[in-house]
Amino acid sequence: MSETTNAFAGLKDLQATTATPDAQPQKREPKRDAQGRSYATGRRKNAIARVWVKPGKGEIIINGKKAPVYFARPVLRMLITQPFLVADRYNQFDVYCTVTGGGLSGQAGAVRHGISRALSLYEPDLRSILKAAGFLTRDPRMVERKKYGKPKARRSFQFSKR
Repeated sequence: MSETTNAFAGLKDLQATTATPDAQPQKREPKRDAQGRSYATGRRKNAIARVWVKPGKGEIIINGKKAPVYFARPVLRMLITQPFLVADRYNQFDVYCTVTGGGLSGQAGAVRHGISRALSLYEPDLRSILKAAGFLTRDPRMVERKKYGKPKARRSFQFSKR
């Protein structure tokens, strides 16, 4: 028993030497490439979006098409602009992204996730705002796989007593 109390006393001494009262958390450095862009990958369902963000006029290009052409539904366009609205950076960044897999809804979620991650890499001060809004969290919900002996993932064949 005396050995464990000695070990705990050693831990207290270690904590006192490593933690100084006026130590501040490390400031995150922005990550940008040679062209001044930040890159991030966004994922949602089976969709994967590779997103590049750089300062500009607010153009969003997805797979070589402008956002209103690629995402025709207003809800999906609203979804991909949410990170800019929350961060108060609307029409200040150009976005170029390629997205593959999934459907349109999953692709819009993947683009939003990628834009949020790229923004937080470009301006590390925005990370807390985007994290509080829930844009940096990858949505883990996926389509459940089909099981053998069943017509769908959970659906069973009609039961008949006779």
